[in-house]
Amino acid sequence: MDLVHLTRKQREFFDYIVEYKKENDIWPTYREIADHFGFRSPNSVTQNIQALLKKGYLIKGDEEEYDLPPDKKELLGSVDGVGIPIRGLIAAGYLQEAVEADLGQLTMNTLFPNLDKLFALRVSGFSMKDADIYDGDFVLLMDTELNSGDIGAVLYNGETTLKRIFWDDQGLRLEAANEEYDDIYVSPDVFEEVRIIGKYIGHVNRQGFQRAPAKVA
Repeated sequence: MDLVHLTRKQREFFDYIVEYKKENDIWPTYREIADHFGFRSPNSVTQNIQALLKKGYLIKGDEEEYDLPPDKKELLGSVDGVGIPIRGLIAAGYLQEAVEADLGQLTMNTLFPNLDKLFALRVSGFSMKDADIYDGDFVLLMDTELNSGDIGAVLYNGETTLKRIFWDDQGLRLEAANEEYDDIYVSPDVFEEVRIIGKYIGHVNRQGFQRAPAKVA
């Protein structure tokens, strides 16, 4: 996007509020903006916002003081630029009159609250096919702790693998979801050589997103 019509200070102001929105999923408050730029008064914030509104870089929103116009939404990236529309309310008790309303969107941050800890790897092989994870799928992994029995990605002896992970006093066992593959055993004395890369929370294939099934107690 060409920002040639903005002054240097306006460009810095615009870049700051957009980056803040991308990182926090909300716009910065007037006080946060004033503190960032060292403004003595919130009036300086208002003046900059008015200038951006006048030049078409911001628009008046329904519930917020300002927002990006549709043709500049891509500046917020895929997390905020595209979402699932919330079209109204639905009763989950007694029958009620249908209520249609524009209630915003479900974004990636809404669907995955810990988005900053989430990453994907592409699967190569069929050792997890009985867990419906196939060659070419993209597994979504969370940088978080695993419980024994969870599926996760591990790094061991310079190699990686996706397996169901069990451990006890006897060591570590990496279990495939395919009877054609043998389990991998790691003795306790080399535990420190095993690195858990991430916990499996789901995968993506041609049918869309498949969430990891909840564990049965």
